[in-house]
Order: sequence, then C-alpha cells, then structure tokens
Amino acid sequence: MSIIDSIRAQIVPIHREGYPFVGVAALASLVLFLVWSPLGWIGTVVTLWVAYFFRDPPRVTPVEDGLVVAPADGRVSLITHAVPPAELGLGGKALPRISIFMSVFDCHVNRSPVTGRIERIAYRAGKFLNADLDKASEDNERNALVLLTPGGRVAVVQIAGLVARRILCTVREGESIAAGMRFGMIRFGSRLDVYLPDGGKPLVSEGQTAIAGETVIADLRARSLDRTFRVS
Repeated sequence: MSIIDSIRAQIVPIHREGYPFVGVAALASLVLFLVWSPLGWIGTVVTLWVAYFFRDPPRVTPVEDGLVVAPADGRVSLITHAVPPAELGLGGKALPRISIFMSVFDCHVNRSPVTGRIERIAYRAGKFLNADLDKASEDNERNALVLLTPGGRVAVVQIAGLVARRILCTVREGESIAAGMRFGMIRFGSRLDVYLPDGGKPLVSEGQTAIAGETVIADLRARSLDRTFRVS
C-alpha cells in the first residue's frame, strides 16, 4: 500500500447531510479570519468539530440469522421491558427494550439492527426532553421502523433529544433492509430504542459502549443464553 492509499484509508467520510453545515462553518471561519485571526481559528475548530460530528465511518457487521446489532453508537443507557408506542402496532404487552444514548460526540448515523422487511414507518411529533430520561420514549418526537424478520418483529425508534431538532429517515415502507445498513440519522444528541420480540434476550449490559452495525446487542434464537458482565 502506498503512502497516499494509507492516508486515504485513514480519512473518515462525511455523511451527505453534513456538507451544508461544514460549508457554512468553513465560510464563517474565513469571514472571521478577515475580522480578527483568533476568531478565525476558533471558527476553524468549530468547522472541524462539525465535520467530526457528521462522520460516517464504514462498519463490519456480523452476518448470522437471529443476531440484532446496535442501531447507533453510544452508551447502553437502559435495558428493560416496556410497552411499545401505540403507533407501532405491536400490542399492549411489555417487550424487551434496549436503549442507546448518543452524546454529541458519538457518530449519529443510524443503522438497521436486523435484516428484514420494513413493515411500518411511524412518525410522531412530541417534546424535546433529555433523551437520557426514560420518559423520553413516550413524550419526545420520534420516528419508528417495524422490521419483519424470521424471528419476529423488531422495532427501532429514533428519539429526538434535548438539542436534537431533526430526525432523518432515508428508507421507505415495503423495502428490504440488511443488518448494519444505514437508514437515517438524528441531529444533535439523541437516543434509539430497540424493541425485541417477546422472549428476545439482550446480550449487552447497561453502561456498555455500543458501535452501530457491529456490536451484537441481542439474539432472537431460542438457543441464546443469558450473559453476565463485569466492569474492569
């Protein structure tokens, strides 16, 4: 591999949604340099952070029937049983739910947790509470996908956060989607909930760091065993 190829391999692509923001920040930095150079350097740092926020690195997704991968980068903030939002049409029974909180420093590109068909997409307007709060699942603005798989229906819910003001979804109902495939993003700082079929077993622990498209968070197969965790 040449030096140029090595450098290219280290460059992380920027999601197309971020180009306008990076461009505006870069233009503002140029203007600030004309006004006073220290302000221009501050603007440059902001521009680099905006580019970092909209990064879209490639991911290596494990391919195996029944595996559920993380739909977002971030911290596993809560693992519980909860009744899914009514608009998902999954009934009134509490199902296993895994919540992943994304800070403003996490990659915000969202990826499908499973391979399946998009049976339903449901958007609901709402509040902009701190996405780390449990009640954000019920009160905040959100967009949900219900994915039909051989192991049952899996729902992934994009939830807007305290400073997040736009949920982007780039797929449509009826489409097939592969695990780890990009389906949208949220700006800036937010949360994703994954609802598993009844009996689904989470394979992560609260406080664990998840990587979208790579971290296995659950297994829908009956042979899945409970795991224990330790902090080191």
